[in-house]
Amino acid sequence: MRRLQNYAAAFFGVCLTAGVVTSASAADPAFHKWLDGLFPEAQALGVSRTTFEAATRGVEPDLTLPDLDLPGREGAPPRGQAEFVQTPADYIKEANIARLAERAKKLAAEHSRTLAAIEQKLGVPGNVLLAIWGRETDFGSYKLPKPTITVLATQGYYGRRKDMFRQELLYAFQMLEEGHVKLADMKSSWGGAMGMTQFLPSEFYKYAVDFDGDGKKDIWHSVPDALASAAQQLVGKGWQRGTHWAYEVRAPQGVDCTLGVPEITRPVGEWLKQGFALAHGRKPTQAELAEPASLLLPEGIYGPAFLTLKNYYVIKEYNFSDLYVLFVGHLSERIDDPRPFETAWSKNTQLRTAQVESMQRTLTKIGLYKDKIDGKAGMLTRAALGAYQKANRLKVDCWPTAAVLDDMQRKSAIK
Repeated sequence: MRRLQNYAAAFFGVCLTAGVVTSASAADPAFHKWLDGLFPEAQALGVSRTTFEAATRGVEPDLTLPDLDLPGREGAPPRGQAEFVQTPADYIKEANIARLAERAKKLAAEHSRTLAAIEQKLGVPGNVLLAIWGRETDFGSYKLPKPTITVLATQGYYGRRKDMFRQELLYAFQMLEEGHVKLADMKSSWGGAMGMTQFLPSEFYKYAVDFDGDGKKDIWHSVPDALASAAQQLVGKGWQRGTHWAYEVRAPQGVDCTLGVPEITRPVGEWLKQGFALAHGRKPTQAELAEPASLLLPEGIYGPAFLTLKNYYVIKEYNFSDLYVLFVGHLSERIDDPRPFETAWSKNTQLRTAQVESMQRTLTKIGLYKDKIDGKAGMLTRAALGAYQKANRLKVDCWPTAAVLDDMQRKSAIK
């Protein structure tokens, strides 16, 4: 849900543009009627007419936002987050990781007392929080470009998740009424996330904390508040104190890539007995040997492999993307350890969204895939592809390739 300016697009790989509102959107009276009609619900949250009118004055829908459900755009793949359309090599670029890690080292020293206090109280390591801060807003140097009210109103009226964003908009009005942020400072990503570590309004009310003791929960300007709030959110989603997020591993020769799904878990120690070895000679703690872990193969049999512990999925709740978690987790390690991934990412290319969607439909039809059709080569899609490859005596690599797509299309044509 992030990064719409040219610099940010280059850094984070987001293929979105912050275009101007079209004349058609400005002429939509139904949108303004819907927006005005929200006042009774806002008022029930304590929002005054003055605050509501100031927040909505001049607001026009921004139809350049992704994930909208607009007439005439049926069949067009929605523009989405970079982590869902790029290969791991594109998303987790070594140059970006190295640059952010160097900056994070300096910030770790600068905010050492704050980070230590947060970890002592909440159990989340400072390096993880720094990595989230770096990934979300480049340690605050990237300024979120969108007016939050415009984003939430547009998504609430035109978006594919209308109910969710409608509620977020009401919470945003409440934040303004209560003085948590000024309207001029209320900027966000295309998905309405705000502040140094990017919180939706509902997340602000659930998890924001005043860690610097000034009486305000300021995720926009206070580093202690922003980082402690991020930690509180991770704790709220189940963070386990003293447990790693994941370990890169060397998989044994001929590993069955269809095992790489969250539903298949084994204790870390059991994976090691089956021939997996932790990269760079790392050692799990004695307690972690008994922790359940699942196998993650982001590029099928190509590229690095990982054993993911519970905290991996906690970070994934912060941003639902495996590549996001790998970026944050790896960056958190690089702050203290300069070594890159032991196994390099492959040079495989990613098929187009429509092509992956075609694969998912075929896999669904033959009973190998039961998740949503979204054109994203996630864990379940990769495992289903592997099962298809097994059944059709193809090379089993659990990766969406043109060769597998051709095989599917050829068999469908015959039928």
